[in-house]
Parts: sequence; structure tokens; C-alpha cells
Amino acid sequence: MINNEIKKEICNLIETSKIAYVSSIDADGIPNTKAMLTQNQSNLTTHYFSTNFSAKRTQQFIKNPNASIYFCDEADYKGLMLIGKMEVLTDKEHKTMLWHDGDEIYYPNGIDDEDYCVFKFTAVKGNYYHGLKNCDFNVEDI
Repeated sequence: MINNEIKKEICNLIETSKIAYVSSIDADGIPNTKAMLTQNQSNLTTHYFSTNFSAKRTQQFIKNPNASIYFCDEADYKGLMLIGKMEVLTDKEHKTMLWHDGDEIYYPNGIDDEDYCVFKFTAVKGNYYHGLKNCDFNVEDI
């Protein structure tokens, strides 16, 4: 059961994490994990990441949207795993939402670069670990 104090801890962990570990499933059914910079992490349910459309991870999510993301605080030994689905978005609205000055170094054609895309992760359930305790939860229940 997630009480208000734990919910506050979870939200703080998401807000303060600069890196999320993003896991996809490859063609052989093997999990693949990659560290990605967090962007626009404003709530528990929806998380966005920008990346290359040509990237291996992008192609994995197109074939199999099952995903998990993991946030951690090594100093306090806290971890949050969220499980859900990853969408690969190429629409201008989402690309503009995550665009930052300087991103041209990765995407020379700017927001309209065909190799620039956005991952939209939607969480369904999660597990929070802290203080030698695990808390499983459904996102809709928090």
C-alpha cells in the first residue's frame, strides 16, 4: 500500500533524477537497458525521452512496446521501477516539446530532422524500494 509519504518520496525521486534506465526487449526476447537523460518528468504516469529514430532501442520499441524505466538514488538506496508501454513519436508537437537549443549537434536539420524522435512512456504499475522494503503498486491507484 502506498501512503502519502511514500508517494511524495516517489515523486521526489522522479523529479530529482537526471538519468533513467530505460529497458526494451530485443528480437530474441532479451531485455536491453540503456541510461537516458530525463526530460519533462512531471508525473508518475507519463515520461518523455528524445533520441534518434535510427537507434537500436527505437526499432525495438516499434516492434515491441513493452518497457520499463528505473530511477534510483544511490546515496539513499532508493529505487523506482515503472512498467508500461513505450510509444515512438515523430509528430512536430512532441518533438518541439523536448527540443533544446544546442540539439542541432545531434540533429542538424533541427526539429524536422527525420532522425529525431520522442519516446513517450506510459506507466501501468511499479515497484518502489527504500528502507529494506518493496512496495508494488498500480499507477492508477496512487
